[in-house]
Amino acid sequence: MNFENSLSFAQSLDASDQFRNLREEFYIPQHKGNDAIYLCGNSLGLQPKSTETIIMSQLAAWRNLGVEGWFEGDEPWLQYHKKLIGPLAKIVGAQAHEIAVMNSLTVNLHLLMVSFYKPTSKKYKILMEAGAFPSDQYAVESQVKFHGFELADAIIEIAPREGEYTLRIEDIIVQINANADEVALVLFAGINYYTGQIFDMKAITAAGHQAGAYVGFDLAHAAGNVPLSLHEWGADFACWCSYKYMNSGPGGISGIFVHEKHHHDTSLDRFAGWWGYKLKDRFKMTPGFQPEAGAEGWQVSTSPILLMASLNASLQIFEKAGSVTALNKKSILLTAYLEYLIKQVNKQLNYEHFKIITPANQQERGSQLSLICKSDGKAIFDYLVSNGVIGDWREPDVIRLSPVPLYNSFEDVYQAAKYLLEAVKHVQ
Repeated sequence: MNFENSLSFAQSLDASDQFRNLREEFYIPQHKGNDAIYLCGNSLGLQPKSTETIIMSQLAAWRNLGVEGWFEGDEPWLQYHKKLIGPLAKIVGAQAHEIAVMNSLTVNLHLLMVSFYKPTSKKYKILMEAGAFPSDQYAVESQVKFHGFELADAIIEIAPREGEYTLRIEDIIVQINANADEVALVLFAGINYYTGQIFDMKAITAAGHQAGAYVGFDLAHAAGNVPLSLHEWGADFACWCSYKYMNSGPGGISGIFVHEKHHHDTSLDRFAGWWGYKLKDRFKMTPGFQPEAGAEGWQVSTSPILLMASLNASLQIFEKAGSVTALNKKSILLTAYLEYLIKQVNKQLNYEHFKIITPANQQERGSQLSLICKSDGKAIFDYLVSNGVIGDWREPDVIRLSPVPLYNSFEDVYQAAKYLLEAVKHVQ
């Protein structure tokens, strides 16, 4: 498409957007009496207008039924998670029995590593991307130390080549192959939080398995953002949060994927809890853990119904949209338009003030562009915020902007770029 740097062009794209009405499903933060330009869905998604009603219905069940709400009412809590499984399975490309809704992301990562990080004296290393989100780094460090290994020896971090910002898939594969005799686990993000790069999860899974390692993914920035096919790719496990692109609210409930090939593998360790016990006998309270079939057997604690209700509100909107693949087509166009506009800003300034470090290949990025500011980055970011443009600042010099297809418009993107240009002129 031949883009134009004009408000009328942005508005024409909005007029032909098949998802334009979904914006009305969300509350848009306000700035001086107008809708803010919210480009921070990669950190916290917006609140669906239905969230309050759906949560209130569960508060009413609690009020009216008390403990009997687990078994009675229109939506008995004991099975409430079932209404989330189908939509989530479509979002991450899984079979329904490979999904469980539980806990928070890092808790789930630890629980899954209990099962899938099984180091031996020879194969004990974890291979991951350098610059992974700190939660993943800390989880991996603590797991390695728990098993008695030295961090410098047991963790292999793959960094971009000198002068580059993103990883090449061939370099990842080379490192997996080179360390095949010692790697026990390959653990990657689906999308790197800092650069917005999508990793080739299919290729990483195949290479990891060829090396005799388990392969898992942190999908915090990928789930609800880009199409995924976890079952088809054969990934061993994955986990994600739901408060970014899936709009479940701050600290919203997480989810896990465990490939069905592992469901009956009794050699896998797991930390057990009552809620993972097989449902038909759960209330007999007998000793000796017998897991529920499928990924639900990895559950530990009682379902937090109010958090699940909040996620349910957003998943209903995903169902209206039809598929992540369809949404991704808009995402690609939105992000491409933002990329074009940023380049226009640089052109008007006669130099590259904003360097885009997110991959230029549209198939290697999601709903995010990360910009290195040549100078005055924090002052520019603060100017954006003061004018109602809500993005994300990452030290030392990166602004992340995330146009989300569910609720962002092309006019949002146009106005954000206009304020970027204003910001540079303001701080100079």
